Amino acid sequence: MRRSIHTNLPSVISKPILFWVISGVLLLGSCTEKPQYAEALTPEEALKSFQLHDGFTIELFAAEPFIEDPVSMIFDEQGNVYVVEMPDYPFKPEEGAGAGRIKVLRDTDQDGVIDSSAVFADHLSEATSLLPWKGGLLVTSAPHILYLKDTNHDFRADTQEKVFSGFFENNSEAQITNLRFSVDNWVYASNHGQAGEVTFNRKPDAPKLAMQGGDFRFRLDKEAFELTTGPGQFGLAINDWGHRFFTQNTLHIRHAVIPKRYLERQQYLPASTAVWNVSDHDLEMFQETPPPYWRAERTRRRQQQYKEQGLDREEYAEDHFTGASGGTVYAADAFPKEYYGNIFTGDVAGNLVHRDVLTPLDDSPTYVASRHASEQSQEFLSSTDSWFRPASFTVGPDGYLYVIDMYRQHIETPLSIPEDLKEDMDFMNGSQKGRIYRIRPTNAGSARHASPKLSDMASQELVAQLAHPNQWWRLQAQRLLLERQDSAVLPAVVTMFQEHEDPRARLHALYVLEGMDALKPEYLMSAMTDAHPGVREHGVMLAERFPERLPELIACVKDSSARVAFQSVLSVGAFSDDAVATTLAEVAAHKGDNPWFRAAIVSSAEGTSFHMMQLLSAEASFFQEAAPWKVSLVEDISQAMGARGEKEEISAQIDWLLGREEVWQTAGANGLMKGLKKQDRTDLKETIAAIAADADMASEDILVKLKEFFSTSTI
Repeated sequence: MRRSIHTNLPSVISKPILFWVISGVLLLGSCTEKPQYAEALTPEEALKSFQLHDGFTIELFAAEPFIEDPVSMIFDEQGNVYVVEMPDYPFKPEEGAGAGRIKVLRDTDQDGVIDSSAVFADHLSEATSLLPWKGGLLVTSAPHILYLKDTNHDFRADTQEKVFSGFFENNSEAQITNLRFSVDNWVYASNHGQAGEVTFNRKPDAPKLAMQGGDFRFRLDKEAFELTTGPGQFGLAINDWGHRFFTQNTLHIRHAVIPKRYLERQQYLPASTAVWNVSDHDLEMFQETPPPYWRAERTRRRQQQYKEQGLDREEYAEDHFTGASGGTVYAADAFPKEYYGNIFTGDVAGNLVHRDVLTPLDDSPTYVASRHASEQSQEFLSSTDSWFRPASFTVGPDGYLYVIDMYRQHIETPLSIPEDLKEDMDFMNGSQKGRIYRIRPTNAGSARHASPKLSDMASQELVAQLAHPNQWWRLQAQRLLLERQDSAVLPAVVTMFQEHEDPRARLHALYVLEGMDALKPEYLMSAMTDAHPGVREHGVMLAERFPERLPELIACVKDSSARVAFQSVLSVGAFSDDAVATTLAEVAAHKGDNPWFRAAIVSSAEGTSFHMMQLLSAEASFFQEAAPWKVSLVEDISQAMGARGEKEEISAQIDWLLGREEVWQTAGANGLMKGLKKQDRTDLKETIAAIAADADMASEDILVKLKEFFSTSTI
């Protein structure tokens, strides 16, 4: 497919740069030795370097000197544009000496190009993302999440609060970032699974939160904060239904399938994955720039080491994701309809923008991310300019996609580059530059100029915006209603929830009710039986708060949507009841071959009980065939029992296993041993050690030994 380029660059930007272009040519002409690395292009030249999907125009929105080192941008509810600048990258500033800034950008002549900027906040340490909240900005600035506010309306922050503290701060590429307000009223942030002891400074007596292994979410309206499924790096896309997809270097799109709160509700759960790489094309990308000298040479050296060590391993210097960044969902109305729900991700090493089309799976609670048919051998956007560093994206109130280009000669942590290769590398080259581009359809005529002014709207007007075709408007309106807590709008919100034809509007209305403490059981019944699976899924999730709705929750386990059925299994597991165990056993019999449903089952106490084993045994055919997934389920259940350490339950499980074939005995013995190792008892440790010392001991003998121990134990 032929790709065309459409550019729009004002002469006010290009003319002053002409002198530097001519000077650069003269200087280069006087050199006899070719430099290792290319020099910067002017914004005009950079635009000409782009190869963009047919039907779209890319144009300059902002450039130096108005911005420098941009890494993130947002539009607030009034349409004001804020940009985070990160000039310290890749070096960590000394404490209190950060050069990070937040700027507010202005287009004074309304021609669609920024021609003025002002510093909203400065001297920030490694600030990377921001989010509007109650007339101010929440900002990730490791080790803190800050709240900055301009109280006298001069576009300069005059108050600063450290809302959360204690996040990891030793690597700017793996710190707290990606603040996102989601439809469920929670604010999400990526933490890359890094360790930290986080405190909520508004509640100093609250226990510290250990962050290792997860991402972060919080609600300031409820003073709640907790770990959530990760680990995400720089890029977080949340679709209309609250499903999270995150970016992590080589893995450009992963889905957080199971919320962490379900995996942590019982401490005896066997290790289970909660994320899934949904890409069907893995690391492949189509790069238009050659790899930089340092990367090509480092790759050559590493491959030589692998060869000398006899390792069957290959490292790539190009055409494979290594710097995936900024994954963002497009959920607006300016692009053609087929782009709605697509996720755009940059690769800062490959100098390109990649597009994924998400398709939900029919028989599993996750998705597959594929290339569009028109992009089987090319990217949505690529550049021949090696300085193009698409660090992040945002979708504006106009429905256009904005590309935030940090624009640096090098974008890699020096820690990962051999010392000799760093000798001719200036990691700060380009720190005075930065560009932001706007991508819009070519055939849409002149560009839209949205002027939201949502803060000026009455609350009733904000309710109407919950049905806007652009997600930006819906989320801003929802957030403002959450902040205002104006109960006068509740009748209108209920009407929208019950009657609006757009399921997205119904879902936003449902969570406005939740955020205003106006949920009623009858609303949840409507949500759980809604025509759209996205609304049903959240109805099920919210029904966990109402134990009297357990029968309806159990019924939803048989929902035609895999995602709704899956959420129902997770939600049913929040309760302890004979009906719960029976339901989970039925799910195991019919959907246990799916690893996600199996994980949902064993995430609950009832799903790992001996009662569960009895119910599975009552299924005449369940244990007739030792399918691998059934063997795995028995091992997981046995492991949870061992970790719980309840004598009667363990003894019953051992007796059950001793009456089974060897394959089940092996699975049960392995599981029990794994779980029992978590028990802190000297006599039990001695027994386990003795069993482990005999590598040839049969599974049946292991079970007999354990039975002897528990028959005399007072545990």
